[in-house]
Amino acid sequence: MTTIEQSVDESLVNSVMEYVKSYMSNYDGSHDFNHIQRVLGLAKHIHAHSTQADSRDQQVVVLSALLHDVGDKKYLKPGEDASTLVYELLLSLGTTEELAKRVQTICLGVSYSSEIKDPARVRDLIKSYPELAVVQDADRLDAIGSIGIGRTFTFSGSRQSSMTDSIQHFDDKLLKLESMMKTEVGRELAKERTARMREFLKWWEEEAAFSGGSMVTA
Repeated sequence: MTTIEQSVDESLVNSVMEYVKSYMSNYDGSHDFNHIQRVLGLAKHIHAHSTQADSRDQQVVVLSALLHDVGDKKYLKPGEDASTLVYELLLSLGTTEELAKRVQTICLGVSYSSEIKDPARVRDLIKSYPELAVVQDADRLDAIGSIGIGRTFTFSGSRQSSMTDSIQHFDDKLLKLESMMKTEVGRELAKERTARMREFLKWWEEEAAFSGGSMVTA
């Protein structure tokens, strides 16, 4: 029977944290180190309150949360290989090959677009790598709610997109995330955060109506 590790190598975590802080220093504000810290906190919370915590490796959860955006295709630098960046980093820091492969696989599995293309593959990955469910939920929780609203406009601004494009993103992706949560804790948190976004969109619709003159009365 496989022993599930529930201790965390703080020295390793600190080294990874310093690497991520430096690596992501050129990312825009929607995907900066503050995002990583929130995802890490959410992942720890989900793991700690999960009825399935004993089946998940806490160190894998922490490392995967810290590294999940390293190699993100939106920010990938020339010459970088997203499929091995995390793996090579962890090996350089003295981890076992097994741990490095596990964390790399989870980081590659977090992607929303990848799941939309092949949801069955993600379901199979979670069976082999249950920590993926925790990190994926944590990352998606930071994409919704009040912080998700702020991140949406921050990212759009960095790409010189319009506010109309930002609002469309709620229907295209953000309002769908609640139904894609994998953990009980994630679903509970997503329900409240989705309600906040729906309330925001009502306010937006009311205020934007003035641009068409529909709120003008005689």
